[in-house]
Amino acid sequence: MPRFALKIEYDGAPFAGWQRQPDRPSVQGAIEAALAKIEPGVHSIAAAGRTDAGVHGWGQVAHCDLQKDWDPFRLSEAINFHLKPEPVAIVDCAAVDDDFHARFSATARHYIFRVMARRAPLTFGQGQFWRVNQELDLEAMHAAAALLLGTHDFTTFRSTMCQAKSPVKTLDRLDVTPIIHPEGIEYRFDVRARSFLHNQVRSFVGTLERVGAGKWAPERVATALAAKDRAACGPVCPPDGLYLANVVYSDDPFAI
Repeated sequence: MPRFALKIEYDGAPFAGWQRQPDRPSVQGAIEAALAKIEPGVHSIAAAGRTDAGVHGWGQVAHCDLQKDWDPFRLSEAINFHLKPEPVAIVDCAAVDDDFHARFSATARHYIFRVMARRAPLTFGQGQFWRVNQELDLEAMHAAAALLLGTHDFTTFRSTMCQAKSPVKTLDRLDVTPIIHPEGIEYRFDVRARSFLHNQVRSFVGTLERVGAGKWAPERVATALAAKDRAACGPVCPPDGLYLANVVYSDDPFAI
């Protein structure tokens, strides 16, 4: 059966998450339903990451096995036609070898979290950012973020529902960049690792926001990390501003 890799963009707000659920809308369910209209039957796709409810995708990757040897462009066009009006789009498609797996072949995952600082409620950006009321101390957040880089036991920043076998992960990147918008200041958090624990990114951002707001000293982040205790974590921020931005493979299936 021919295998295809799909690069997927979606607004996570209307969905209960990526993973298929019997009685709630999901991104996986929407794509599998579209595939069933192209090739009748039951379809099961595998993704690089199972994003939670409200989390968005800029560069999610999944793979599917089909009966027909489709031209990748025509396949993406057909899926997009049948996805309407769901806020989900196939932005790229490639034929891949049978040993390609969207999850297990990935060498890194890159998330972006968008925080908007402004007093007024969001209108156009509602659901796309986490809004905070005040500007944040960028230098303090940079100092705190540096304490999290490298290989650590991240139990403090791990959801109690996390099913990962080990809390030890290697964090390759945690940068914060300010972006000026007419409506306010965006603080864009760029986070990269091979894999993540459940709620790890949202735990990082919620904790660093406390530092930026002057509620925590940067050194308290190191203390929280060393505690290996979920109770030492700062507040977990909402999912609104979280995006799975990119998935990295040693052999990029979408490279031209």
